[in-house]
Amino acid sequence: MQADPRSPRFSAAITTVVLALVLVTGSAWLLALQAIVFVLGALDSSPYGYLFRRFVRPRLGPPRELEDVAPLRFAQGVGIVFAVVGLIGFTAGITPLALGATAAALLAAFLNAAFGFCLGCEMYLIIRRLQPGRTT
Repeated sequence: MQADPRSPRFSAAITTVVLALVLVTGSAWLLALQAIVFVLGALDSSPYGYLFRRFVRPRLGPPRELEDVAPLRFAQGVGIVFAVVGLIGFTAGITPLALGATAAALLAAFLNAAFGFCLGCEMYLIIRRLQPGRTT
């Protein structure tokens, strides 16, 4: 399956704003909502992706090329892990854990939004290369 590479950057920009708000407000509820968005993204049903397809892409035209969705799904899975760790931190009253996990997810989202560098996607590709019997 293939995806418009501009959609993940758009989603990452919204995620960056949401996670920055989590850090500023300390809102576990907002982080929980973002965790749900990560889950939906891993299932190819991201609400941010829907917004991109519905409102942004028609104004941009078709992309020059498409990219594989597998690395994008993996990146959403990494986001889920950081969001869950952050939620555990908030729930357990371990504020440094909550803020640290949220900040790590924020950094990854910002790198994608600002520079088109998907950290989770790169992790996926490295893991694939390290699998036995793979030559690529």
